[in-house]
Amino acid sequence: MIDDDLDDLAALLGDPAVMTYYPAPKTRAESAAWIVRMRERYAQDGHGLWTLETHDGAFVGDCGLTWQSSNGQPVLEVGYHVRAELQGRGYATEAARACVELVARELAPTLLTAIIHPDNTASRRVAEKLGMRHIDDDRAHPWIVRTVMGMTVEPI
Repeated sequence: MIDDDLDDLAALLGDPAVMTYYPAPKTRAESAAWIVRMRERYAQDGHGLWTLETHDGAFVGDCGLTWQSSNGQPVLEVGYHVRAELQGRGYATEAARACVELVARELAPTLLTAIIHPDNTASRRVAEKLGMRHIDDDRAHPWIVRTVMGMTVEPI
C-alpha cells in the first residue's frame, strides 16, 4: 500500500456496506493510518494487507496476511475487504488463496486463521473455500465473540 491508494482505500473502508461487521466505517484519516500500519507490518513482519486490482488495474479491495490476537494469543490471519459492488465474484477467494500459497512457500508449516464476525456468512464461506474450519471462538473482545476459522498450512 502506498499513499496514492488513499482515495480507493478511504472509499472502501468508509463504505458502511463493506464495514458492516466492524464497529464503524473508517474515516479518511483512519484509512490513511491503515496504510501507515500496513507499511509498518511489511517492515516488521514481511507481509501485511496489499491492495487488490483487476488485470486491467481497477481497484477491488485489499487482502493479505497480518498478525492478530485470538483469546490473547498471536495468530497469523488472512484478511480481505472487497468493494461492495464487486462482492460475490470470487475476488476475495482468489486473493486469499494466493495468500495461502504464499504461506505454504514461505511460512509453513503454520496455523493460518480467519477471524470473522459470527454473522458474516460471506467471509466464512471464503474461509471454508480455502479449507478452513471453525477451530475456536475468540472471547477476548468486549463487544463480540468472533468466530475463528483455521487450517494448518503445510509446505509446498
